[in-house]
Amino acid sequence: MSNPVIGIIMGSQSDLKVMKEAAEFLDEIKIPFELTVVSAHRTPKRMMDYASSARGRGLKVIIAGAGGAAHLPGMVASLTSLPVIGVPIKSSNSIDGWDSVLSILQMPSGVPVATVALNGAKNAGILAAQIIGVTDKSIAKKLDHYKASLQRKVEESFKEIEDKGWRKAST
Repeated sequence: MSNPVIGIIMGSQSDLKVMKEAAEFLDEIKIPFELTVVSAHRTPKRMMDYASSARGRGLKVIIAGAGGAAHLPGMVASLTSLPVIGVPIKSSNSIDGWDSVLSILQMPSGVPVATVALNGAKNAGILAAQIIGVTDKSIAKKLDHYKASLQRKVEESFKEIEDKGWRKAST
């Protein structure tokens, strides 16, 4: 695969079980990415180096997953002008995940972080692909096919229900 255009980072290796969904989606539509652990609290210099060098290394979007206090997405966004997508993760030290959601969602003016649902790494991967797809027609076409497949799945499910003889919805 060619050089990565999307960076996927997480605060600790335990976040991989959630963040791999973004990687799997990007793999599926063949967008090159890199994936690593970058902790805002335990490796702040690594985080600063990663964020400040991202554009120069060819990245166009960063997906950052974090649990608990969840500083990683916001700190990375403060260090780069690239779009950052935050994935709040319900971690072992989390308050039902709300601490992570609010830490990522409530960024100050001037330091935006696009925030997906709790443990919503797949949506982060899709959003990152959509950002890339704005200027890459081949990625946009793959996303159009993906969206069409979602529609087909729903159509198949309602046809299955209707075939069982349950009342058909009027349209």
